[in-house]
Amino acid sequence: MTTLVLLGVGICAVVVYVAAAARAQSWPVARTLSWTAGWVALVAALLNSASAHGGGHGHGAHHSFDFVGHMVSHVVVGMAVPLLLVLAAPVALALRVLPVSAARRVSRVLRSRPAEVLTHPLVAATLNIGGLWLLYRTWLFEYMLGGTWVAWLIEFHIVAAGYLFTYSLVGVDPSPHRTSFGLRAAVLVLSIAAHNILAKTLYVDPPSGVSTAQAETGSQVMYYGGIPFELALVVLLIHRWAARARHRSGMSGPDLLRST
Repeated sequence: MTTLVLLGVGICAVVVYVAAAARAQSWPVARTLSWTAGWVALVAALLNSASAHGGGHGHGAHHSFDFVGHMVSHVVVGMAVPLLLVLAAPVALALRVLPVSAARRVSRVLRSRPAEVLTHPLVAATLNIGGLWLLYRTWLFEYMLGGTWVAWLIEFHIVAAGYLFTYSLVGVDPSPHRTSFGLRAAVLVLSIAAHNILAKTLYVDPPSGVSTAQAETGSQVMYYGGIPFELALVVLLIHRWAARARHRSGMSGPDLLRST
């Protein structure tokens, strides 16, 4: 049943996006591929996560829990999927194909105070990295193993928080509240450090119910598996900054020349 639901949601998300992209004029194929890859990865990772919990949750889940498989899913769901979905620019696509009245409502949501708070890098980083510390360094991890709805709620939080975090740093969608490059760079560096420190603490101090061998391998998956996506965020952030700098230079080139 879970497999059918996940496949159904994933297929619907891809079909709706592809249909919207077909309506949009000259929508980049790379964005469509990014969206499709993101949903394929998400569904596959969630199915793997269910398998890591022994095919389900409940009183016997502690004995069949695969921490390594769980960490593979964490890297995919929390890091790869948000990056792929953000690069697909779904909000920009929606604004292009929606009726004017609906597009205006979306724009009002983007400009709203709640959107400003949620997409601030500090808030997004707290929800994302802070949520991971709360999960793995408190009783919440063991509680997650005891109930299906808790596990799925946590998976949803990881995806949503990862998306907000990635969007706040390198999002290509419209962002009326985009913060400075310096702030985003600082938040990214601190977040990478916090993520890697968490992985190291899991290596030396496994969560309740996780064997030492599983914890060591799983924490290495978390640490080294996250590096490519952390580097991707760094490269994209620098690219965004350089592009904006070139744009501003082009807009004020003569003034800059005179000032030198």
